[in-house]
Amino acid sequence: MKASETKVESGIATRQRLLESAQQLFAEQGFDRVSVRDITDRAGANVAAVNYHFRSREGLVEEVIERYINPINDERLERLEKLERRFGSKPAPLEEILDAFIRPFVTQVRRSEMSEMLFYRLMGRIFGDLGGALPASVEAGLRELLQRFGKAFSRSLPGVDREELTWRIHFMVGAMIHTMAHGETLRRLSGDASGDPSMETTLSRFIRFSAAGLRDGVCQDEKGGADGPQNEFLF
Repeated sequence: MKASETKVESGIATRQRLLESAQQLFAEQGFDRVSVRDITDRAGANVAAVNYHFRSREGLVEEVIERYINPINDERLERLEKLERRFGSKPAPLEEILDAFIRPFVTQVRRSEMSEMLFYRLMGRIFGDLGGALPASVEAGLRELLQRFGKAFSRSLPGVDREELTWRIHFMVGAMIHTMAHGETLRRLSGDASGDPSMETTLSRFIRFSAAGLRDGVCQDEKGGADGPQNEFLF
C-alpha cells in the first residue's frame, strides 16, 4: 500500500473516532459541558485534528446532529408518503400518522453505533440543549417536516384550527423529547414504578397518549373517523 493511501485511511479512521467520541460524550454529558480536549482525549487524537476534519468544534457538533437527525427525518417523510399513497384521497388514521412520525427513532437506533439508552439521550439533548441553534440544513428539514405532517394531521383532525393544532403538535414533540432524554430519571424517581418496558411498548403508549391530546374535542363517528368540516392548511 502506498504511503499516501495509508495516510488517507488513517485520516478517515481518525475522523470516525472523533465523531463516535463526540456523540458518546454529548449524549452522556450534554453539548455545553464537553470540550474539544475531552473529545480528542477519548478519540486518541490531537486537538488540531478537529479543525482539520471539521473546521471547528461547531462544525463537529453540526455533523453529529446531521448524521442522526437527517436520516430520521428522511424516514419520516418516506413513511408518510407511503401512508398517504395507501389511503389516497382519504385522511390517514391519526395513530398511523403518529407512528410514521415517531417510529423512525426506533429503526434508526438499530443502525447506530450507540446503545439504545445513549441514542435516545442524544436525541433528547439535541432538541433540549440545541433546539434554538440547530444547523441550517436541519432546521430546513424540520420546517418541511412540520408542513408535511401538519397537513396530514389537519386532514385527520378536521375542526381543529391552525393555531390550536400547531400548539398540540408542539406539546406532543416536547413530550417525545422529554421521554427520550429522561427515561432513566423516571425509573429512578418513581422507584422503578415505571417498570422496564420495551421500546415497542413505550412507542405504543406514546402514540395513544399523543392521539388523545391531538384529538381532544374532535367528535368521532362510529368508525373512528372524525366528524366536522375539513380544515386543511399550509404551515
